[in-house]
Amino acid sequence: MSFDLSARLAARRADNLYRQRPLLESPQGPQVVVDGQPLLAFCNNDYLGLANHPQVIEAWQAGASRWGVGGGASHLVIGHSGPHHALEEALAEFTGRPRALLFSNGYMANLGAVTALVGQGDTVLEDRLNHASLLDAGLLSGARFNRYLHNDAASLAKRLEKACGNTLVVTDGVFSMDGDVADLPSLAREAKAKGAWLMVDDAHGFGPLGAQGGGIAEHFGLGVDDVPVLVGTLGKAFGTSGAFVAGSEELIESLIQFARPYIYTTSQPPALACATLKSLELLRSEHWRREHLNTLISQFRRGAEQIGLQLMDSFTPIQPIVIGDSGRALRLSAMLRERGLLVTAIRPPTVPAGSARLRVTLSAAHTEAQVQLLLSALDDCWRKLEPDHA
Repeated sequence: MSFDLSARLAARRADNLYRQRPLLESPQGPQVVVDGQPLLAFCNNDYLGLANHPQVIEAWQAGASRWGVGGGASHLVIGHSGPHHALEEALAEFTGRPRALLFSNGYMANLGAVTALVGQGDTVLEDRLNHASLLDAGLLSGARFNRYLHNDAASLAKRLEKACGNTLVVTDGVFSMDGDVADLPSLAREAKAKGAWLMVDDAHGFGPLGAQGGGIAEHFGLGVDDVPVLVGTLGKAFGTSGAFVAGSEELIESLIQFARPYIYTTSQPPALACATLKSLELLRSEHWRREHLNTLISQFRRGAEQIGLQLMDSFTPIQPIVIGDSGRALRLSAMLRERGLLVTAIRPPTVPAGSARLRVTLSAAHTEAQVQLLLSALDDCWRKLEPDHA
């Protein structure tokens, strides 16, 4: 017996679900070079335009000169450097939590938090549209795993009635493929009523949401009692890389003791933490970035609705255009690319069957003129795609 990988790959191609990696040959930004072609990109998560910011680059370079380029060991051996510690303290203050803990990436932060907090005899309840890392974490924890209807506090309440042991309710803050926002006040109320903890992965909320960019918890005015476990990633609006978990003293100490993805991983380069400290400073001080981003979001939604595109209920930088059929989504993406615009088609299994879409993401680095270019191209391409839909 042998693995028939060729048949699996052929089936994926036939279903219009085959994935290929575009080769980026320039820094992140609105104007990129991909596979040798200059393009105007609307598909990265650099929401505040900090990934190629000169001050962030300078901070990384200075950090490398002072601290070298490698973490050297895990945090618990000899890899916890001064910049790591300073960044954790800054993130704790930023989120209004007593402590924060750095992870190498968001997948590991989610996996580490869930598996450290619950296990056999416990319960994990997750939103049906949670990110894959959260779903995997719930399944791998060994706890009783169940999913409630998307953003539905009543559905959660029914599942909480049947929960056993320590119970962890897990949700995205901003759902990465739909762009909608979790109803955190209602979810927190149901969780607290049953003595459960609420864990929020706010990977896409930090930066764009909240008066100070503090994400969904700040947007709703919720503290550590409402959201005991708050997760954020640094590779999106922060423009760098890595992730963190923020919460109580006891939570962070428990993760240090029991979160295997934290314990058994080399720390991120200290210079990266230096860069993130600078990006956090810019995120908090340059309010114009959020203001400009919100202007672009409003501009795009107005224009897309005039064209007749089916948008999702989102006031965030994530603006998906629902197409339905994977083949049509690929064709629309290809038509835009022929016009010099890069907008990725998102297909199952990343999104539910029959809900393939173009995932437009906006950045503070975009201009209103660039958004208008996208809208004009969408208007032209959509009308040419429509006969296929009849």
